[in-house]
Amino acid sequence: MRKPVRLPVLALLLTVALVMGALPMAFAEPAERVLIEYMPGKGAQVRNSVQAAGGQVHHELDRINTIAVSVTDRWANRLAKDPNVVMVEADPLRYLAGKPAQDGETTTQVVPWGIEAVQAPEVWAEGFEGEGVKVCVIDTGLYAEHEDLIGLPSIGGYSQVDDEWNFDGYGHGTHCTGTIGAVDNEVGVIGVSPGKVDIFMVKIFDNAGEWVSKAHASDLIEAAFICADNGANIISMSLSGTNKSGKERMAFESLYEQGILSVAAASNDGIEVYHYPASYDSVISVAALDESLNFADFSQFNDQVELAAPGVGVLSTVPWLPNSFLFVGGQEYAGQPMEFAPYGEVTGTLVDGGLCLASDPPADWSGAVVLCSRGEVSFAEKVTTVMNNDGIGAAIYNNAEGLFSGTLGAEGDWIAAISLSDADGLDALAYVGQEATLRNAEPILGNGYEAWGGTSMATPHVAGVAALLWSADPGLTNAQIREAMAMTALDLGDPGRDVHYGYGLVQAYDALDYLVDLKPGKGPKGPKN
Repeated sequence: MRKPVRLPVLALLLTVALVMGALPMAFAEPAERVLIEYMPGKGAQVRNSVQAAGGQVHHELDRINTIAVSVTDRWANRLAKDPNVVMVEADPLRYLAGKPAQDGETTTQVVPWGIEAVQAPEVWAEGFEGEGVKVCVIDTGLYAEHEDLIGLPSIGGYSQVDDEWNFDGYGHGTHCTGTIGAVDNEVGVIGVSPGKVDIFMVKIFDNAGEWVSKAHASDLIEAAFICADNGANIISMSLSGTNKSGKERMAFESLYEQGILSVAAASNDGIEVYHYPASYDSVISVAALDESLNFADFSQFNDQVELAAPGVGVLSTVPWLPNSFLFVGGQEYAGQPMEFAPYGEVTGTLVDGGLCLASDPPADWSGAVVLCSRGEVSFAEKVTTVMNNDGIGAAIYNNAEGLFSGTLGAEGDWIAAISLSDADGLDALAYVGQEATLRNAEPILGNGYEAWGGTSMATPHVAGVAALLWSADPGLTNAQIREAMAMTALDLGDPGRDVHYGYGLVQAYDALDYLVDLKPGKGPKGPKN
């Protein structure tokens, strides 16, 4: 697991205040998040019942006659019997669906491989670049001052977790947004829409990001309604959860009927299990491909997968610059801080520790900075071996392509430790025996670029393609856009639609050509009635 905090943390802590003697004794029990659907016109009565019971109201979702609350199981059962209540169901969790893969600083503009894979440049050549289309991204926030985003025609947002939708402590939202619309400006990268699409960010995850930060279905429902209220044509959701919600399904069906196109990540467990909201009929579920157009081994697969898009080694914008390095032989190798390792800088002779196994003791690591290859044992075991042999710093390099983020598992009396890419680690071996300095430090705010992987990274490619198509004809419906992308996708895997690729790799130019003669219709997979 990566160190989840990139920049100062604003943690989202859900608490239920308990005042002895002021609330019913039942609320000494743990409170649970639930969704309560009420009879039309009875929202106030149900809300009052929840508050009288000492419960906490999180969201009032009037458009679907629902409130999201925290109450004990006992009170949830009581409320289910209230004549004003239609039903009570769990408010399931939603998580991010992307992860860092490797470092990718850029000083001149790079066209990420996925941009060409989805045929975006061919649509630009026809004069359609996403103008006038608004994509709403529901994520971790956005570094709106990034050099590759600041030139967008409009950027706005809203945060459920703090007052800073335009601060992204984890980077996930900024990365996804860059894939959708990074500006064509001779630096960094370029998005599917080359700086012409309008962006609205709804921040529902805090700055701790993946694994630590979490949101509920009700948070997502409210966020989607905020997207609609702010004029979104497309909602891009690089997130998922294993449990479905009837209220969430109802919300996305209503948005589809309003003409909004919702796109979501299929998820990253690499198994044949439905994740949500991607697996609702009213949402496009997106799987991930690598650069060879093969199905990514982490990508979820099931009969709800509709489209596939680039999701491995996707270079895009992040809100920081690296500040952890191995300096040796006049070279500097950028790395990532190991979670729980102390920040600081140490200098010693560089030695080759191999796999840094306790069973293979070194000749002498006293006062040394030790290069360790990833593999066989945990990062904590490798660093412990270095410490037990009097090493003062550890640089663990990857055994696969790219940079990675690692953890030492828990707080402790650790030495300085960072991760390196495979290429940098192998290159640094040439300087064994020379003096080396290892710096472990928090990244700094800035115009950064990294290649990440996940169905999170595939999702914004599809959202961006939809924006290109809509800019060609604003009179098109969401169903027509959806149909065009499905019917013209590059067929991969088994012939026809399959559980891994859906209809195939989304193809912007072919979909544009299809739309020329498309007749009005509901599309291949609209919501079931």
